[in-house]
Amino acid sequence: MASLAQQLGGLKWPPISTVENNKFSNSNNHYHTLVPKRRRSVISAAAVAITNAQTRERMKLKEMFEEAYERCRTAPMEGVAFTIEDFHAAIEKYDFNSEIGTKVRGTVFNTDANGALVDITAKSSAYLPLREASIHSNKHVAEAGIVPGLREEFVIIGENEADDSLILSLRSIQYDLAWERCRQLQAEDVVVKGKVVGANKGGVVAVVEGLRGFVPFSQISTKSPAEELLEKEIPLKFVEVDEEQTRLVLSNRKAMADSQARLGIGSVVIGTVQSLKPYGAFIDIGGINGLLHVSQISHDRVSDIATVLQPGDTLKVMILSHDRERGRVSLSTKKLEPTPGDMIRNPKLVFEKAEEMAQTFRQRIAQAEAMARADMLRFQPESGLTLSSEGILGPLTSELPAEGLDLSDIAPAED
Repeated sequence: MASLAQQLGGLKWPPISTVENNKFSNSNNHYHTLVPKRRRSVISAAAVAITNAQTRERMKLKEMFEEAYERCRTAPMEGVAFTIEDFHAAIEKYDFNSEIGTKVRGTVFNTDANGALVDITAKSSAYLPLREASIHSNKHVAEAGIVPGLREEFVIIGENEADDSLILSLRSIQYDLAWERCRQLQAEDVVVKGKVVGANKGGVVAVVEGLRGFVPFSQISTKSPAEELLEKEIPLKFVEVDEEQTRLVLSNRKAMADSQARLGIGSVVIGTVQSLKPYGAFIDIGGINGLLHVSQISHDRVSDIATVLQPGDTLKVMILSHDRERGRVSLSTKKLEPTPGDMIRNPKLVFEKAEEMAQTFRQRIAQAEAMARADMLRFQPESGLTLSSEGILGPLTSELPAEGLDLSDIAPAED
């Protein structure tokens, strides 16, 4: 500051009058010819006045710089509204706990192939590595939904010693939420889908809610080798959920038993043809393999199953029987045919009318069962039960004779 004032004070500018005189002298003859003597005196006086004004301006600037220099040397904070105390208070106001495990909110403002930069209103920006962007494996943070402008809650997991920036994670938060979700699903005893991603001597590893769980071979209903289950989704139920011990044990057998319990005789389900055999086709109905015997495909004779069905075909089938102990399910499309042979000639019509035909089948089954129960009771008056004209077994009414009804002329129920 002093040197600047000294430089300003020591400046030597040529007076305007000198410049003007030089200018006038160079064109002296022309000037004396055009300008009268009296006029020349007035111009000279004006030049002197301009020179004095510039000198005063320079002196004024010099005084201002000297005062500013002295003020900065003796009282640098005088007249400044924002003090050092205010600065420290502002830092404390926006400061936060940066310990590992602390959750902070931040805004993503830049991404690259390795991660993302996050503004968490700290002294420096924080970094979210790719491996910490999601509980799932991703090749870029964008696959996990991490884009500039995203505001999210992160957890501090470390510090970069090179630049003192903080390292953040979303994966840790999602990990905790996944365990909580698994505990909730176990409490509700629901069936979930899990993708088989690995196998060992004891069982297979399946991913559920982003977590890797173990399915022992004793808890797998199918007899297929583990290699055939890889990359497939199978129904599962939770057996053990222990976050502290990082133990997640699952059961396919329990899930299958739960699904099978809902398979009622006469119900229509959607299945996929898995394989063809000379005696029939194996159909996958929601993780359960059922057999569609060749005799149950159509009322018309089927000499070659491949002319009617192919592996991968999706179709509607009706449950004929279900042996839960042996895990066997018998299926039929024959019972769904509006007219005999439709499964061969027009399978689309069979599937469109499937529910309607199944309802008719169930009604016939219910009527046959009612007839059988009535026959067992033999309509004895003391039983207090009888069969209505609709085939419904109910209490005996005064409209019927006390000795019962003669059912010998009623034709037996159709198969």
